[in-house]
Amino acid sequence: MVRPKKENRKEDILEAGIEVFAKRGYYNTTTALIAEKAGISQPYVFKFFKTKEDLFIAALDRAFERIIQTFESVEASQDHLVTKMIGAYKGLSESNPNEISLQVICFSVTEEAIQQSIRKGLSRIRNYTLERFQSAGIPNADREVTTFLARGILCNISFFIDLPELIDGEQS
Repeated sequence: MVRPKKENRKEDILEAGIEVFAKRGYYNTTTALIAEKAGISQPYVFKFFKTKEDLFIAALDRAFERIIQTFESVEASQDHLVTKMIGAYKGLSESNPNEISLQVICFSVTEEAIQQSIRKGLSRIRNYTLERFQSAGIPNADREVTTFLARGILCNISFFIDLPELIDGEQS
């Protein structure tokens, strides 16, 4: 089914926003730059997103939701769950690198609404992962989730600054 043109435009703006925010950061991005990337006029951005902050939050929500969806698609036994989820996240990182950059950039944004969105998104990921680890019978699930999430954030930082040895220990 083909989405109406209006929905296509909203999606185009969101995708352009993710790309521009990922490359320029929150504070160096303007709605004019996003509009240019989307091939529309700047005022048209505001038909879908009232503010740049709203657009950034929508982009973050997209990134966090995609992580949950990726983890939900993993099927594995207790012995392989963590490894399979790490592999799934690696695949997600490769297919959506701008969303990974967005996750790193968001930590530098001080606006309260964005901070709330970060807390909400990370809490959802943590709660989902904890529930998944517990239901799989992974021992010390709380501690394992903390380690899993910390490693994920370190992977994001490693990708963002192009320093893979943070994760794999080998220097380029």
